[in-house]
Amino acid sequence: MLLEQNLTTAGMQKRSLTSWWLVECWPRVFNKLIRRYKYLEKGFEDEVKKLLLFLKGFSESERNKLAMLTGVLLANGTLNASILNSLYNENLVKEGVSAAFAVKLFKSWINEKDINAVAASLRKVSMDNRLMELFPANKQSVEHFTKYFTEAGLKELSEYVRNQQTIGARKELQKELQEQMSRGDPFKDIILYVKEEMKKNNIPEPVVIGIVWSSVMSTVEWNKKEELVAEQAIKHLKQYSPLLAAFTTQGQSELTLLLKIQEYCYDNIHFMKAFQKIVVLFYKAEVLSEEPILKWYKDAHMAKGKSVFLEQMKKFVEWLKNAEEESESEAEDGD
Repeated sequence: MLLEQNLTTAGMQKRSLTSWWLVECWPRVFNKLIRRYKYLEKGFEDEVKKLLLFLKGFSESERNKLAMLTGVLLANGTLNASILNSLYNENLVKEGVSAAFAVKLFKSWINEKDINAVAASLRKVSMDNRLMELFPANKQSVEHFTKYFTEAGLKELSEYVRNQQTIGARKELQKELQEQMSRGDPFKDIILYVKEEMKKNNIPEPVVIGIVWSSVMSTVEWNKKEELVAEQAIKHLKQYSPLLAAFTTQGQSELTLLLKIQEYCYDNIHFMKAFQKIVVLFYKAEVLSEEPILKWYKDAHMAKGKSVFLEQMKKFVEWLKNAEEESESEAEDGD
């Protein structure tokens, strides 16, 4: 029993010593050498890329050690994230070697830094949107990536990739929307396309209404004269009201649209006096309803241009409140 315990302790100490060399000693050695002899930097990266291309020639234990060391070298800046291109080798991906290696590598890298630092390094070499390529084509989905890396203990990496995919889908949606509007596609076709994208990419309606608003406002060249831009805006937005109304079926979506309008009018100085006119137009066109407008006025507005826009809306809000009170009174009389 004592002999077994001693052997176990010795084994643990050996593993601890190996890990120490991997994450402390060797990275320091490489770092010091490359700092002293700068010409070694490119040669070292090239050799690491070659090593990664031939991962199948190593045992699983050796691959794990190499992954840990590579993660530390990426974290301390000795290596550039572009070396990860080697992991996209077709044979390594097909046999699952790339994904398994990436798990150990990213664990080591994130342990030394954090997911934000890792993401920044990936963005610098345009690899932030390529991580799903660690899997074969038939498994390159957010769901598969998330499941695989979350089960491996890398939930933060899974969430990062999911967010990247969502951002990418939103950008693609806005680009396609602008193209459809420029072509003058029928609203029913545009609405159908947007709803399919919402479902496919799990994009909530409040996010979509912001995208639709931005797309609508980018399809026209606005007049630089303040006295003319309001008239131009009303004419343009009246035309697109049915499209906007299709994505304000929730109170939160209406409130989001109000905030987008406020932000746009503040950021584009010629629109400062057009805010109230746009809101009234959308109210009449049933894009916006009473409750979100009143909520925006009371406490949900943003600081940008607050005093100017609240003053513009004062009379209209009073009218809404009176109309609401009259409706309630009529309802009570009817009872």
